Amino acid sequence: MTQRHSVKQNTKKTIATMLVTLMFITGGSAAFAAETTTKTTQSAVTQSATTSSIFSDVKSGYWAEKHIFKLAAQGIILGDNGKFRPNDYVTQQEAVTIAIRFMNAEGSLNSGAASAKLKSGNYFKPYIALAIQNKLIDENEEVAATGAKESWGEKKATREWIAKILVRALGKESEAKAAAGRGTTFTDNSKISADARGYVNTALDLNLTKGVDNNRFDPQGSVSRAQIAAFFSRAQGYIKPGYTNVFEGVVTSLKDNSLSVYTDGKNRSFTLDNRSVYYTKDSETAVSKDDLKLYTKVMVVDKAGSAAYVETTDTTPQLESTEGSLLRVLNGKLLLLVNNDVQTFEYDANTSFIDQNGKSITPESISNDSTLIVQRETFTTAKKPVIVQVKSGLVNKSGTGTVQSVDTAAKTITVKDASGSEDKLTVGNSSILRYQSQIISLSELKPGVVVSYTVKDSAISTLEVTQSVERTIQGTLISIEGSKLLTYKKSDGTYETKAMVDKPAIVVNGITEASLNDLIADVNGGDKVELTLNPEDSITKIEVVGRQSESLTGLTVVSYDAKLKALTLVDTNKKLIALQLDDKTKVDYNSAQPVLSGIEPLLTKNRKVNVTHVGDRVLSLSVIYRYEGNFVSANTTAKTITIQPSTGNPMVIPYNGTVPSVETYGRTNGSLADVKAGDPVVVTLTSNQDAVQSIALKTFKQLEITSVDTYYSRVTAKADGITTSFYVNNAALLNDAGAVIKVSDLAAGQIINVAFSGQTPLSVQTVKLTYGKVQSADASGITLKTYTGATATFPASAVKVIRGTAASYTVSSLTTTDHVEIRKDADGSTVVNVLTAIYRPFSRYDSTTKEVFVKREFNDPQYRFTLSPETYVHQGDTTLTVQSLKENDNIVLYFSGDKLVEIEKQ
Repeated sequence: MTQRHSVKQNTKKTIATMLVTLMFITGGSAAFAAETTTKTTQSAVTQSATTSSIFSDVKSGYWAEKHIFKLAAQGIILGDNGKFRPNDYVTQQEAVTIAIRFMNAEGSLNSGAASAKLKSGNYFKPYIALAIQNKLIDENEEVAATGAKESWGEKKATREWIAKILVRALGKESEAKAAAGRGTTFTDNSKISADARGYVNTALDLNLTKGVDNNRFDPQGSVSRAQIAAFFSRAQGYIKPGYTNVFEGVVTSLKDNSLSVYTDGKNRSFTLDNRSVYYTKDSETAVSKDDLKLYTKVMVVDKAGSAAYVETTDTTPQLESTEGSLLRVLNGKLLLLVNNDVQTFEYDANTSFIDQNGKSITPESISNDSTLIVQRETFTTAKKPVIVQVKSGLVNKSGTGTVQSVDTAAKTITVKDASGSEDKLTVGNSSILRYQSQIISLSELKPGVVVSYTVKDSAISTLEVTQSVERTIQGTLISIEGSKLLTYKKSDGTYETKAMVDKPAIVVNGITEASLNDLIADVNGGDKVELTLNPEDSITKIEVVGRQSESLTGLTVVSYDAKLKALTLVDTNKKLIALQLDDKTKVDYNSAQPVLSGIEPLLTKNRKVNVTHVGDRVLSLSVIYRYEGNFVSANTTAKTITIQPSTGNPMVIPYNGTVPSVETYGRTNGSLADVKAGDPVVVTLTSNQDAVQSIALKTFKQLEITSVDTYYSRVTAKADGITTSFYVNNAALLNDAGAVIKVSDLAAGQIINVAFSGQTPLSVQTVKLTYGKVQSADASGITLKTYTGATATFPASAVKVIRGTAASYTVSSLTTTDHVEIRKDADGSTVVNVLTAIYRPFSRYDSTTKEVFVKREFNDPQYRFTLSPETYVHQGDTTLTVQSLKENDNIVLYFSGDKLVEIEKQ
């Protein structure tokens, strides 16, 4: 049985570590740990191999997973008890063993053979003897390079040594000798051993390696198991070793649990199961089984009849097409007129016949004179037709299925039948669509409904919904009777009444948790609504998509009759307006809890109001009790305040003797001296609307939430060491994208931008924090590589860079070594906070207290730090768990204030 190849390492001391990039044929990255002492145990290498190609420590998306899975399936480098140990270093005896397996030379092993000069484990002795015999290694050369107290086999394999072994395994010795006198362009070229330089050059010429960071080759750097897997996997493009379990050919059959490949003149079947992995030749990233396509070229690695590894090597279907006009179908033959020449195509039971939409049909159902495309395979001498598709021709058929999509613009419906086949049906001018005996429009047909249909002359004749899911209809809201019935006007002008479910969802733009009371039902100007209906045809959701109301500002009250709730007004053009209030009218009059009975005593003659109405019905009514604008000046002699509204001319408003109070966020006793020209303000009027009562300065603050009381809608937050509390029940609550949220969506630790009018919050918006490492920073912008691996770019204008206690206002102070947090400040500018870094050896992690402990320096109080679920733990681009860190691992901890946001393993 093939033996398992694995390495266990015990890191005693790390002198220096770095992230570098090892590039092979198509590129890839890996983490090298330099100058690390590693202990190897032979027992992990000689255990029996598992047939599973999935290892618990090789996570999805890992940079070398493709190469690990491929070589593991081929039996070249394998795992240990379900693990691969990708970061363990490879010893020389292990590298030789991999090379022999790579060359498919294990059949020449002599169990009694051994090298008298090279010390190694008993398991590796036959491999080393065969390597000497095949000139993979030179015995005298290896002895000379091994210290007296060193075991040759347990020495860590270096990069230049692996390059030598791999080039020899590829049979490129002569090329290496020819390249021996040629220098490399690496900055550490002088450190490459003279006897290895030719092999390094050959590896470069073959595009097997590009070196590491800062244009170095790092010839003495150690090689991990993941790296050597990628090294030998990509080198397979230069050899044909003839592995007995590797098959290359063309996909001829593809089912849920099986794959057939035409290889070596016959079809071979393989089982597909949950251990099978799928890749393409030109990508490092795994794909799904659905990405396999018929008649494409693949390589399959077999494990006891199962396809452990499947790689698409050529995505081009191995087919050729012929187009012609059908003359007739006769006894397994198609007679086609092709370029005025009659050609015969013999088909069999394996030939697929499909219509224009790709749906299966019988050859007998194809009408003469239809245009057909016959696709024949090109990988056998028979060149049998495998697919015959109708390109054009009238179709008459019927069927049932589930609607997958509806394209109202193209007037098509895609239906999937019970076999999984999809059919695109065309809706013609005479097509009839029905649901429960009612004619419906194409827009009312939704994905998920089950239908039966007939097609005549290639277009739908009739389509009936036999089993419905939710659908939507639109109309004008006429009336709501209690909480049960809703009447709306259809597009054809007729009325229809439908039942509502208990508590249907109500959506009105700008209103959080809207209810039925927020809807406008009116014969003349009701809301335009979209109604969602369940399969029982009851309304589950009502969304307002348009309103016909009119807003009027600056009106003057002429009279108000409280009994009739009749309000008479005059506009600025002296036009008389008669309106009527009701219990649904929303009111606003400088009260925390405004009600209709509270505003009625204020509707006296000459009172200034704003109104929104539909017809003569008042939807909302507000008594003008404040003005907003930018402060211009205060004239203490004339006792007036001048402000500039957003539109119109400046407004001069008197104040009655007493200087009006000034309310400012963060201050208890404000005065007019606190208000500067240009400041945004809200001026509140006296009850008679003829003088200034108070001035509230509008300010914008960025705060960190410390607690949220959802019951009382109260938020406590801090900034600059000052903690404040405020109610947000009347404020607009938004997320960082501007969508409306609830108080319950706010949480401690969030950063918020708050717009205050005095001490009262008008709006609260959460702030998105983006963390990452600076990739570039110049006048064109700041580019980060974020914790998710994505690239994010921010403008370089209106930016503030904070580094410790210092601040600058240009991006020139940023470097590509900086780890940062970027956010939008309350004034819209960009704040770049450079994270504080602490370098320490890792000690332990306490899973109970969620604390990370580092090795404590003398009298250093900073040795334990709280880990949050959002803390990014990684090495290079590989995300780690904190539990994977080992004692004495060198780590860098990055902080935003007191919050630990990132741990980087060196």
